[in-house]
Amino acid sequence: MSMEEVKPVELLTVSEAARRMHVSRQTIYTWIHEGRVKPVFTPGGRHRIPEDQLIIQNNGALEKQTANIFPIHDISELEPIRIEQMGTKEKYWFSGRDKYWYWNTEGKEFLFKAGREGSGENWAEKVADELCALLELPHARYDLAKYRGVRGAISPNFVPNGAWLRHGNEILASYISDYEKSRRYHQRKHTVRIVLAVVTKIAKKNIQLPIGWTNPGEFDCAADVFTGYLMLDAWIANQDRHHENWGLIIVPDDGIIHLAPTFDHASSLGRNELDHVREERLKTKDVGRGMERFVERARSAFYRTPSDIKPLSTLEAFNEAASRRPDAARFWINRLEQISFLNITGILDKVPSDELSDVGKEFTQKLLELNKQRIVSLKVSLKG
Repeated sequence: MSMEEVKPVELLTVSEAARRMHVSRQTIYTWIHEGRVKPVFTPGGRHRIPEDQLIIQNNGALEKQTANIFPIHDISELEPIRIEQMGTKEKYWFSGRDKYWYWNTEGKEFLFKAGREGSGENWAEKVADELCALLELPHARYDLAKYRGVRGAISPNFVPNGAWLRHGNEILASYISDYEKSRRYHQRKHTVRIVLAVVTKIAKKNIQLPIGWTNPGEFDCAADVFTGYLMLDAWIANQDRHHENWGLIIVPDDGIIHLAPTFDHASSLGRNELDHVREERLKTKDVGRGMERFVERARSAFYRTPSDIKPLSTLEAFNEAASRRPDAARFWINRLEQISFLNITGILDKVPSDELSDVGKEFTQKLLELNKQRIVSLKVSLKG
């Protein structure tokens, strides 16, 4: 009597299991945490779901999952009121109507920023917005949008009526001789020390905290908040905080100067990596091609000193700020430590699949996990 061959159990990635069960990836991670689904692990520590662990849901679960996606707002009926000249991408300002207003704010203008096709800039802006909210970091708001066939992101104006935003290049050119304000990158006088100084005090006037931001009770100095911006850059691998991507808000009526919220995070989260490259980096056993090496490559637009040849990495830039503002650095690291794996999964699962694929979501999650570990490891070296 011959024995039947035993068919091996198929192992599924979390994304594959999510599709089979008609639920989100976050739901599967929740079930793993609750013990309802028992995964196995690859040698690299990645979850695999045995086919016999699948929990079949009804169609209502799929409908609920689809409804929980970030919307793409169509503003094609509106006419722009002016063109934004700052930056290199197509940008238009609009005057909002009730039908086209998505934020709880007194402002009525919003900016549409066109994303380059296939670049990932749109979802990166939206995901960075949501991550800032988890950190409770003052930030510009973003939503996905389209305007007459062009996809992009919309953002409400964070500058009050009558005030204006003065970008970092204009500020530094006013205080540093021979500062090349038109040169966004390889600007060696754009150092962490100098920027922390100018966001602390200008002409004996203290820089105030961002407008409308609820002070957690820890800070009396805008440089402490800017330290949080640099931690954000290290976490999301934001390589674009050049001197036009930070600034101060000038309120002429009372002469008060505020630090602007953090804004423009489109060059982050490895958003322009191709899916086959992402898959390779997630799977490879080649140390030089893996995710650990990839996250180390993120460079900031800051230098340690004007004589340095290379800019600092994003982690080095935050560490430089942390050495000068250790209490603030510990505060922001503590905030980061409170953010869970499921918090991140919940955000990434809301990104439409035609904006970010399943492998892109897995890649982004891994990037954030690794960078979080690297940032938290700095806490033991901080004084105080």
